[in-house]
Amino acid sequence: MNAEIIKKASAVYFTLLKEKVMDETSEHFQDYFEPEVRQTVLLMADESGTYIIEAPKRIHLVVQPTGSVFATNFTHMRDKHNQVETKKHFHLMSVVLMAFLASMDQNQAAKVRTKRDGISYYSLERQVNDLMMNWDNILKNNPNFGDEERIDMKEVVTTWKYMEVDREDSGTKKANKRTRIGLIASSMRLLETEGLVVILDRDDIPKVIPKQELFERIEYLYHDYDRYEFMKKLVTVKEDEHAEDTQD
Repeated sequence: MNAEIIKKASAVYFTLLKEKVMDETSEHFQDYFEPEVRQTVLLMADESGTYIIEAPKRIHLVVQPTGSVFATNFTHMRDKHNQVETKKHFHLMSVVLMAFLASMDQNQAAKVRTKRDGISYYSLERQVNDLMMNWDNILKNNPNFGDEERIDMKEVVTTWKYMEVDREDSGTKKANKRTRIGLIASSMRLLETEGLVVILDRDDIPKVIPKQELFERIEYLYHDYDRYEFMKKLVTVKEDEHAEDTQD
């Protein structure tokens, strides 16, 4: 293999490893589309358990769910993100993230509206609370709800129900990671760290604006995973719909 090809491919891959996303302004962007360079980058990604997403104006590097040298366990994630305190908080944050993704992964109108206006933390808190109350009602009739999906629904719902509720007029300075808004803030920071959202704090009412990179992840990556589609359906299911499903 040509040394120049390896040099270009390495520059592309390690830039992606550092930045996670490369757009057309990068000095290495065009190099990637040279056939031999692209093939070498894809080989490097495959060998290290990472995955390349090719969007119209960007290239993404993401870690494969399993078998990656860059995959981290819960302990490593907690060390990197100190807002992730316990596994039950991690599971709850995952639900918050899924609710956020599902809210804009509906139709084109929802995508345009969310990209333009964003979602306030308080709006997302109400959305998650409605979801938790819905799951709580389902659990009363079906205590095993979530077992098949390998989700401890009872713990997730109970943890949320007993978290302190932040008032919208109290400002964010009092919010901490043990409150509902604090948990949402921690969840959104995970996306911010990945360069997928922008967090704005206007008049002490924070909101999150999804970047185009996040929509590209949804379209070119998440839709290929059955687990994502299943979880999206789970966070949007209504109690009466679930009752109908269980009766079939």
